[in-house]
Amino acid sequence: MASPSSYRPSPGSIPTDPGVYRFRDAKGRVIYVGKAKSLRPRVSSYFQDIGGLHPRTASMVTSAASIEWTVVKTEVEALQLEYSWIKEFDPRFNVKYRDDKSYPWLAVTVGEEFPRVMVGRGAKRKGTRYFGPYGHAWAIRETVDLLLRVFPMRSCSNGVFKRSGQIGRPCLLGYIDKCSAPCVGNVSAEEHREIVDDFCDFMAGNTSAFVKRVEKQMYAASDAQDFEKAARLRDDLGALNKALEKQAVVLGDGTDADVIALAEDPLEVAVQIFYVRGGRIRGQRGWVADRSDDGDTSALVQDFLLQLYGEESDAIPREVLVPALPPDATVMEEMLSDLRGSRVSIRVPQRGDKKALQDTVARNAGQSLILHKTKRASDLTTRNQALEEIQQALALDEVPLRIECYDISNLQGTEVVASMVVFEDGLPRKGEYRRFVMKPEPGQSEVGQNDVAHMHQVITRRFRRLLDEQSRSATVSTDSGPMLIDPETGRPRKFAYSPGLVVVDGGQPQVAAAQQALSELGMTDIPVCGLAKRLEEVWLPAEPDPVILPRTSEGLYLLQRIRDEAHRFAINHHRSRRSKSMVESLLDDIPGLGEVRRKTLLKHFGSLKKLRLAEVEELAMVPGIGPRTAQSIKTAVASADATRKNAVTTPAIRVNTATGEIIAED
Repeated sequence: MASPSSYRPSPGSIPTDPGVYRFRDAKGRVIYVGKAKSLRPRVSSYFQDIGGLHPRTASMVTSAASIEWTVVKTEVEALQLEYSWIKEFDPRFNVKYRDDKSYPWLAVTVGEEFPRVMVGRGAKRKGTRYFGPYGHAWAIRETVDLLLRVFPMRSCSNGVFKRSGQIGRPCLLGYIDKCSAPCVGNVSAEEHREIVDDFCDFMAGNTSAFVKRVEKQMYAASDAQDFEKAARLRDDLGALNKALEKQAVVLGDGTDADVIALAEDPLEVAVQIFYVRGGRIRGQRGWVADRSDDGDTSALVQDFLLQLYGEESDAIPREVLVPALPPDATVMEEMLSDLRGSRVSIRVPQRGDKKALQDTVARNAGQSLILHKTKRASDLTTRNQALEEIQQALALDEVPLRIECYDISNLQGTEVVASMVVFEDGLPRKGEYRRFVMKPEPGQSEVGQNDVAHMHQVITRRFRRLLDEQSRSATVSTDSGPMLIDPETGRPRKFAYSPGLVVVDGGQPQVAAAQQALSELGMTDIPVCGLAKRLEEVWLPAEPDPVILPRTSEGLYLLQRIRDEAHRFAINHHRSRRSKSMVESLLDDIPGLGEVRRKTLLKHFGSLKKLRLAEVEELAMVPGIGPRTAQSIKTAVASADATRKNAVTTPAIRVNTATGEIIAED
């Protein structure tokens, strides 16, 4: 018997969207399926004190070993998906579906002269077409009741049908236009059969044609000024739309397709696939894998299709919907067509129901990746293993409980900034992140584009500040290392800790620059390493060869995560400064706008985007900006926008000065 706390997800990892959740036991069998309008409160309710749970619920959560969920768009989707999976997995703890009743079907007795539609249970019979099964009989009865006004086919029992024929008067449904009354000869058997065929096609998922037909008839009646008929058709159209309630779960054209979506980051990729058959979701699978290279989305899609259908060639559908076409899309289509024995198309949906469904799959892929990372980062055992692997690989004297990472970001040598991120015990400490603006080297008027020199400067500035703090602060020993306490306030200084490891984004040149900066300051007891992104090599000072950690190493994963966080933090700082510099350069040449007024404008609007959107009246309200100057500013902004639209946009880039490699940022 497992403790629910052993697999309890953190509340922040559970989405608040509608969805379906599944509890699995230690052998991977689904033991409970449920739906929720909001997953977070529903799933969290299972992990309260066991004494407060219903005895059967308590038995379920102690029998389970894991929980997973699928995000959908609406509660209707969650309901339909719950029904499908309860039928598929037959979970033993779904009590209300394990009574003496079977699942209800929607049945059409196509073998009779005048077929009838009915909701039934039990074994299927020959000569009857079935749709479903469904979770509740009342739900499908409501749907049939809505559709009978559009498809007025027979729904009465054989006794009522025979009696109405004998007395020559239809039943109530015939009088309220929910039956075409074949019992009294209002329609022939052939005409009634056409209504039945249309109803069956609609229930099979081919809904688009009927919706368009009713719309066309409604507009035609309106043009002919037959407003009574147009109003009736309008109501029919409303009934169709209400009966559909399908969103992305039921596709209107009865599609057979596999819908694939990816969620990526520099380290890992999560893939989700929804199997759609007959326009309805019949299953779902998901994977999370480490990225082995820097391939783009199209390359990842191609690799996934090869692995997926290489193992399951008998399950290839007619259509595969992907987020990006593989590089060899035509060849891939031919290969899949040969395996399937008929034409297979690979497409990227652009609009409509298929695009909406792929967006749903993409949200599930994103949730899967977030959950995977949350589990990996929050697992204390995994974090300890990562830190120990780093200690052993780098031959450190002790485990690096505090790791600082530095990165440089620039746009062709302009607006050069650096970032410092801090991880303690394998987790980010965002309150200790720092930003640096690079200054020109002595004897230079400009900052320049030398990443190695910039790395030397930022390490020097950070650790010179540490030495200054040490000279006027008390030192207290902690588990994370020496901590500097301000004697006046009793609080830690801003740069209060000495790191157990310094990581730089780059290869041997950047590592050498960082080590030199520390040596010049007399701090030779702080280890330094660099992580080169191209091959994920770990470089050490004065070592001719890099340290190669296995791709599956938790230590490498932690170093990559720290490096990517430093890169993200540096780019965000760089972009914010670039936006402000663009505002300043835009305002430089406006007559009558001096430095004081430019700073006032910057402070008032904060960004170039807000300045572009401001009207002349808003500009004139800024202190010191009159109507004439406001008009000049607006004219200059409009002219700059026109020039920008006609010019070729230059991407933000970063240059590796050691290799000469240009790395695109945007």
